[in-house]
Amino acid sequence: MADQPIPAPAKTATLAAPQVPGFPERGVPVFGSFNRLGLWTLYMKEVRRFFKVQTQTIWAPAMTTLLYLMIFTVAMAGPRSGGGGREVLGVPFASFIAPGLIVMGMVGNAFANTSFNFLAGKIQGTIVDYLMPPLSNGELIIGLIGAAVTRAVLVGLAITLAMLLWPGVSLSVAHPWAIVWFGLTGSTLLAIIGLITSLWAEKFDHAAMVSNFVITPLTMLSGTFYVIHNLSPAFQAVSRMNPFFYIISGFRFGFLGQSDIGATNAAVFNGALYLGVLTLVMGWVLYALLKSGWKLKS
Repeated sequence: MADQPIPAPAKTATLAAPQVPGFPERGVPVFGSFNRLGLWTLYMKEVRRFFKVQTQTIWAPAMTTLLYLMIFTVAMAGPRSGGGGREVLGVPFASFIAPGLIVMGMVGNAFANTSFNFLAGKIQGTIVDYLMPPLSNGELIIGLIGAAVTRAVLVGLAITLAMLLWPGVSLSVAHPWAIVWFGLTGSTLLAIIGLITSLWAEKFDHAAMVSNFVITPLTMLSGTFYVIHNLSPAFQAVSRMNPFFYIISGFRFGFLGQSDIGATNAAVFNGALYLGVLTLVMGWVLYALLKSGWKLKS
């Protein structure tokens, strides 16, 4: 019987998995080249995270900024209230510093929002919540930065409402494009720097060090409370290399129609271009670091 052919095994009937209503068939891709649902889910998760503590993340910055306005305008007011004893760029001092304080609060909170993301995940062991979902590096960046910019806009609106309660402050809009461009681009740039910080930092002290020794000094020394024309030529040159100078002066140009950058759209446009290019470069650096898994993947 050894020369007899071995019969092939009988084919068993396979049972097809039942189709569940509302779900795609087996083998059909759920996500295409761009995961819109996942991106929206990540964005809403981050927005809800900071909105649950809105007293701390939105309204507290507005109160702090209003205190800045009160202290500086009272100190510079002289015999009259609201900073009316001194004018800068042809407007009362309170109206001069108000736009700078608004955008300073916006960019500071954009940085604070993203500098917490990856750092908290690494410390608490929940970084897998960012790395495992079916999101590309670009989608992850867009979702996190979008939430940070949303927080920055909400903080800016809250600060603006608080500013309107202070006498002597005029926030008439001269160039809407400058307000939108410098406000959103500046917030995006600081959100990117915050994500890079959260990648690099290994403990909360590291993120606080960047905030206290880099972000805050650059913000304070960028012309928020003064015009750089009062500085020596050497310090003016240093100030013009500070990206925060263009954020604050360009945002101020949107309200007052004039700033340290210049009093024409062409002059301010150069600063807007510089800020846009810097944001793209920093965004590319962040994408490269995230793609490499630096400080995230072992």
